[in-house]
Amino acid sequence: MTDARVTLVLGGARSGKSRHAQALAEAAGGRLVFVATAQALDDEMRARVARHRADRDSRWRTVEAPLALAGTIAAEGTAGSVLLVDCLTLWASNLLLGEEDEAVSLGSLDAALRDTAARVVLVANEVGLGIVPDNALARRFRDLAGTINQRVAARADRVVFVAAGLSLVLK
Repeated sequence: MTDARVTLVLGGARSGKSRHAQALAEAAGGRLVFVATAQALDDEMRARVARHRADRDSRWRTVEAPLALAGTIAAEGTAGSVLLVDCLTLWASNLLLGEEDEAVSLGSLDAALRDTAARVVLVANEVGLGIVPDNALARRFRDLAGTINQRVAARADRVVFVAAGLSLVLK
């Protein structure tokens, strides 16, 4: 995983970013913690969650954090731990739909990443490469996801972009 303490893995839908991030986390060694931001509210999402769980072996412990991401990183981020946060884009959706204070939540995440003793690998969708959304909520989501990605990329020691299963180191 290199010496990076915080790594951001970006990519489009079905790009291989989660698989790449998991491989980075497993290569780092240590206590593996999967921090899940998804909320399985329908059958399709339940199937996605089950598929992701099946990809991880018994070394992994899962902690669900659909909103309290910073608190989870602070609580789980002990020395010798490797946290895999999947994904920041779903977290952005949860913030919007939960009517959370986005600036406060993002500031708390930034502080948690700054202060953690763990290695952290975060996964996010790159949502700014497509067309401009046609409604205000979708534009707000795209803008929030882009802001989160920029802020985490600035904090990260390493940023990787994944497309078609291939990785490109950006930072």
